[in-house]
Amino acid sequence: MSKPHLLTKTEIKEKYDGFARWYDVVEALPEFFGVRALRRGLAGRVHGKTLEIAAGSGKNFRLLPEDVDLVAGDISRGMLQIADHKARKLGMRPKYALLDAENLPFPDDTFDTVLSTLSSCTFPDPAVAFQEMSRVCKPDGRILLLEHGRSSNRAIGWYQDFRAESHASKFGCQWNRAPVEIARNAGLELVDVRTYFFDVFAVMEARPASS
Repeated sequence: MSKPHLLTKTEIKEKYDGFARWYDVVEALPEFFGVRALRRGLAGRVHGKTLEIAAGSGKNFRLLPEDVDLVAGDISRGMLQIADHKARKLGMRPKYALLDAENLPFPDDTFDTVLSTLSSCTFPDPAVAFQEMSRVCKPDGRILLLEHGRSSNRAIGWYQDFRAESHASKFGCQWNRAPVEIARNAGLELVDVRTYFFDVFAVMEARPASS
């Protein structure tokens, strides 16, 4: 499997600040062809005090239950500004946090739910990010993930490998990782895993790692 050049966190932040205004346009096609439905199903499981990591442009906001106490975090201030605009139109008042997913600024056992969608592809070390999600989640809480990675289909997987370097350079996204395996190896207790579109997309519900 090809391993593309890793962007630094500063480069990732600058990249997403730069195309924050156009992010929803770029993502419109996959959202239309099923990703939004996967988001909706996952967001419906959210409850209580919730941290959304890599909240981005706020795509999940309108899908969340109305009574959620939400902290929306992202490494990009530009993306959070777009998210805040959406939240205001929806009448939502989430708290915001400019954060590094691999070093979360919250105490242990803080959140009932930790939510992250299509984000681990941008983390320099996704295993560390998953461990941080586990740390800040309450022992009886849940970690909800929608991720994408390398397809089990031979042709699609080959194409992802072939285009990995240019895709990562353009979008800061390493699309040929194995997020389910990474989450499991990071110590998350995966209680529900479902994959779609030749295993490109994975919806996971996990419990925090046992201490």
